[in-house]
Amino acid sequence: MKTVSISTLKKELGSLPSSDVLDICMKLVRYKKENKELLSYLLFDANNELEYIRNIKEEIDLQFSEINLSHPYFAKKSIRKILKITSKYIRYSGNKQTEVELLIHFCVRLKELAFSIRQGNSLSNLYISQLKKIHIALSSLHEDLQHDYKEEIASLNIMV
Repeated sequence: MKTVSISTLKKELGSLPSSDVLDICMKLVRYKKENKELLSYLLFDANNELEYIRNIKEEIDLQFSEINLSHPYFAKKSIRKILKITSKYIRYSGNKQTEVELLIHFCVRLKELAFSIRQGNSLSNLYISQLKKIHIALSSLHEDLQHDYKEEIASLNIMV
């Protein structure tokens, strides 16, 4: 089966009656959990980004509190899982300010862990790559916001 372009899909959806578009959306939601999460974000959370960020930060905190620190393998696996979930929520939003806030929160929580990120290359590389992502997302924000976040990053002793 050949996949058509997004513009073709957009034209086709625009020509359909709203009841058919609703049916298509419901099929997509039933098909995959990510589709359901994205639609939930678009319908309920997109208009209140601050509340969305607060909820994601709480979820990140909860997941960090449940990390098994008994062995580096389990800790690394849990940290990667938290980062994967955080990245998914960032992708749903598509907002650079949300990306910066959530990645800063992730890095702060990672740095606060009793498990040292300096024990292995993989975690320190993961940490450094997230700092680079913060820097890239930060460069696309307004100058005032950049200044505010740079102060926040400096006060947390996270070097970008």
